[in-house]
Amino acid sequence: MKSLVWMGSSRRDFSDFPYEMKSEMGYALFQAQVGGRHRKAKTFKGTGDAGIIEIVDDYRGDTFRTVYTVRFGSVLYVLHAFQKKSKKGIETPKGDMHLIEQRLRDAERLHKEAEL
Repeated sequence: MKSLVWMGSSRRDFSDFPYEMKSEMGYALFQAQVGGRHRKAKTFKGTGDAGIIEIVDDYRGDTFRTVYTVRFGSVLYVLHAFQKKSKKGIETPKGDMHLIEQRLRDAERLHKEAEL
């Protein structure tokens, strides 16, 4: 089973989700930890990297997303958990994209340091 590491404020942000979202997405993260893939998990299109996955779910008209990476073998890094508030299509807002990219770099650095 892969270890789960929460980057930045992702754990606190995830804990603010409605119970139904935490339950569904928590189960999806567990499935990823044991090598599976939840039906609501898909490759995150924003980065073009197949190792970045997002779980997307709707609740009462709002969309919630949790983004994680499986690039680092034995560790699953949760990069970002957020409620999509943009009303302009399905595209991930630029601020969230920047945060995901930064946390991915941080996760890579953290993983390299842990291997030493």
